[in-house]
Amino acid sequence: MPYNVELTARAACDLEILYLENNAAESPAAARWFNGLEQAVYALETHPNRSSVAPEARKVKRRLRHLLYGAKPHAYRVIYEVDERQRKVWVLTIRHSARNGLKASDLA
Repeated sequence: MPYNVELTARAACDLEILYLENNAAESPAAARWFNGLEQAVYALETHPNRSSVAPEARKVKRRLRHLLYGAKPHAYRVIYEVDERQRKVWVLTIRHSARNGLKASDLA
């Protein structure tokens, strides 16, 4: 049974910003990259626990995982939580891999 993938408002905003910043509406290459990112996010519905535990999970005391997408210097982290009881994947944020790790205040 698949999981339901839900994006928080922040994650949806992150996706929109990436779309605009990369000019995906005008560039076929940027559109392919962006579509691949969206497909990777929604592929979490089948095997959400395949990705590794996010490095900051212990610090923020949450069971965070992160999916890496892209290659340096254009690699991004999809940070999410899995709710096994509700069979949901909550995508919390999508951020460049070079950014500092999450803080608890980033998840409020």
